[in-house]
Amino acid sequence: MFFVRTASERDLAKVSALLGEAWHATYDTLYGAEQVKEITAKWHSVEALKVQLARRDAEFVVADDGKALGGMGYAAMSKTEPKVAILHQLYVLPQHQGQGIGRDMFAELETCFPDAKVMRLEVDPENARAIGFYEAHGFAKVGETANCGGGHSGIAALIYEKMLG
Repeated sequence: MFFVRTASERDLAKVSALLGEAWHATYDTLYGAEQVKEITAKWHSVEALKVQLARRDAEFVVADDGKALGGMGYAAMSKTEPKVAILHQLYVLPQHQGQGIGRDMFAELETCFPDAKVMRLEVDPENARAIGFYEAHGFAKVGETANCGGGHSGIAALIYEKMLG
């Protein structure tokens, strides 16, 4: 049984490994293993996760069963839109999917931003399982981007939002 708790710095190496495993399982067939390795090395390194953990206007959670982590989630207030929270990451290891871990982490994250009116996320258009999860949890498609994660990633994504409160 997994419980959701706030992540700490001692979790970051395990979270990095979890993200690598989840990304390879989800995206190797879409982007190729080499590109996934490059993305995870950049976006999911311990150093990148430390920056996320340090943000004061964010929440970083893990699903922990006392022995291992089964999932992680990270959301933060938008730096440019004062009433928007961004769900940056919500990942569950493949062997633990379908057990309610994603639901429990999301339930925690969506309550952490009392000033937010909207939660927004980006999802790969080919990730049908994630799209189904988000739609089942009240998100609706509002747009698209050619650069998931900002910058010039060149990775297409759908933009979904959910009204909060």
